[in-house]
Amino acid sequence: MSSRSVNYTSSPLLASKTPVWRSKFIVALVALGFVGLAGRAAYVQVIGNDFFQRQGEVRFARTLELPANRGRILDRNGLILASSVPAASIWAIPEDVEMAKPEVRAKLKDLARLMDMPLSTLQGKLADEDKTFVWIKRQLDWDVGQQITALGLKGIYLRKEYKRQYPEGEAAAHVVGFTNVEDHGQEGMELAFDKDLAGKPGSRRVIKDRLGRVVEGVGAEVPPVDGKDMQLSIDSKVQFFAYQKLRDTVQAHKAKAGSVVVLDARTGEVLALANYPSYVPDKRQNLTGEQLRNRALTDVFEPGSTIKPITVGLALESGRFKPETSVDTTPGRLTITGSTISDTHNYGLLTVEGVIQKSSNVGTTKIAMQLPAQEMWETFSAVGFGQKPQIAFPGVASGRLRPYKSWRPIEQATMSYGYGLSASLFQMARSYTVFSNGGKVIPATMLKTHEAPVGVPVFSERTANQVRKMLQMAAGPGGTGQKAQTVGYSVGGKSGTARKQVGKSYASGKYRAWFTGLAPIDHPRIIVAVMVDEPSNGVIYGGAVAAPVFSEVVQQTLRMMGVAPDMAVKPLIVSNGVEESL
Repeated sequence: MSSRSVNYTSSPLLASKTPVWRSKFIVALVALGFVGLAGRAAYVQVIGNDFFQRQGEVRFARTLELPANRGRILDRNGLILASSVPAASIWAIPEDVEMAKPEVRAKLKDLARLMDMPLSTLQGKLADEDKTFVWIKRQLDWDVGQQITALGLKGIYLRKEYKRQYPEGEAAAHVVGFTNVEDHGQEGMELAFDKDLAGKPGSRRVIKDRLGRVVEGVGAEVPPVDGKDMQLSIDSKVQFFAYQKLRDTVQAHKAKAGSVVVLDARTGEVLALANYPSYVPDKRQNLTGEQLRNRALTDVFEPGSTIKPITVGLALESGRFKPETSVDTTPGRLTITGSTISDTHNYGLLTVEGVIQKSSNVGTTKIAMQLPAQEMWETFSAVGFGQKPQIAFPGVASGRLRPYKSWRPIEQATMSYGYGLSASLFQMARSYTVFSNGGKVIPATMLKTHEAPVGVPVFSERTANQVRKMLQMAAGPGGTGQKAQTVGYSVGGKSGTARKQVGKSYASGKYRAWFTGLAPIDHPRIIVAVMVDEPSNGVIYGGAVAAPVFSEVVQQTLRMMGVAPDMAVKPLIVSNGVEESL
């Protein structure tokens, strides 16, 4: 077959004329496409660069937080009350854990055992809906974390954190408080000074692969700033002893709870503040509200007879009474506007000193009714009642002291011996600084201080000395607080037994036993206040329940402080305790 040549130049298709606009249109479309690509490139590279860079970083770059070491909490002698130690927190990428493999299932059993976690719980966490991240368990001991790492489980990772340790345990729990799993303060001084203790975490920018492994560090590393140490006024030895004696007393008297406060009488520093029941700060699995409450600061009660020295101090300061002024308490009862005030005995004719010594409600009322209500209110306010204590601690209660203009005569009478107003044990302890500082009430503090406190004058020094003598009589022979006597040191103080108010009436058979006092009596170094809630083992009076705690705490504390004994006496043994007026 022979081929024949074709003359393409003579083809009618090629010989047809194409419109010029068509070719220009195609060229324009191509040019517009290039312009669009150039514009998009300019937007991505220049205008919208930040957005696309962020999107890239989200997928590959990470900011790792470098945790700061939380500051320590120290007692006044530098002993550790709270500190941080390295802890291992375990997390996982569930989709990377090859649970179907027999060798992986065996290692998961070892993992559950090391974390003290049921295997079913571990498997439930790994079956979580979030396949890219889940916490398995946080704040394990560091050596346990190293054992977990040694298992070599794919998809299981360790992160270094810190956890708190509390060497003093339940004895100092209500002072120190605790932190949560994020290392933020939740209670006590941990909460009050959280910002100072926490420090500032650092950061490090890295590039990670899909398994969470750091491939490369990028940018500058910001180092963490460790938290500041806090030094408290607490003496851990005094704290432990006070807590131990309080616990034993609450248990012995089958009481509901108790509190004790120890103040440095010269500086206002809190040497001990203990409550029972308590808790272990780093073991809070079954923590209840009863254990958590810092009763000495947050709970307010009617103080009962412990307020009588302040009422009598006002009477002496006013010039209307002297320590030897006679007060007739016969027949042991007094009726005011239809309400009867009673003593446990008919004490007959007493001096003002005798009113405090015998804790006479009738005598205190007769004294108070000769004082203007405004003066009583001003004095009670000056020593801190009805006002929130200026102390760096969360949840501090202010108590209740109604304005004097609303007082009825019977209310003025009952307030004079501790009913109709309320105060915390801490407020009661601080109010007695007026007798240890020449008539000036001083501020209290939970932090160690080297500066002399600035006191607020309430009484003259003479009045303060006179009341201290009465407090010594109240804690001596014939007084209601004889069991407060201690070996080698002179003491003075006032017991109180207050009925518990439930709703608008007083509960039958429920009392709070108080004792507040100071020692040594001539040159006071400490103030100790004790409260036992609902003693129910046959003894209810403050002089019998709370005073012995006062005695032991005073003796041990003064010895620890190196205070020389001011008297060589044996403790008084009371065979038939003197009952006090309620």
